[in-house]
Amino acid sequence: MAKENAKKTDASRNSVISIAIRDKQALYMSYMPFIENGGLFVPTQKDYHLGDEMFLLVTIMDEPDPTQISGKVVWVTPPGAIGNRPRGVGIQFLGDSAMNTVRLIESKLGASISLTRSTHTM
Repeated sequence: MAKENAKKTDASRNSVISIAIRDKQALYMSYMPFIENGGLFVPTQKDYHLGDEMFLLVTIMDEPDPTQISGKVVWVTPPGAIGNRPRGVGIQFLGDSAMNTVRLIESKLGASISLTRSTHTM
C-alpha cells in the first residue's frame, strides 16, 4: 500500500506546463542562462519540488509553434520570497532539444542577454 501511494505522489509531480512568453522583457526575466543546458523560470501557484520532472510547451514571442522541452525543477521560489519575486519554479532543460531551445532564446534576446538587470531568479 505504501508503494502505491509513493507512486501516485511521484506521478502527480510530473507535469505538463504550457506558457507563452510574449515579449523580449518577459523572456529576459524568465531565462536562466546560468543553468547547465539552460532553463526557464515558470511562474506557478502549484507546489513542486527539486527534481520533479516537467514537460514544457513554450510559445516564445512570435514563433508560430510552441517549443517542446523536457526538464526538471532545479529552482523553487516559494510564496512571499524576499525581493518580492514571483512564486514559481526554474526548469532545467533536458534532452536533445535543450541546446536548440537555448539557441532560440538567445537569438530572441540578442544583445540584451548581456544585461545585468534583476530577473525572476537573480
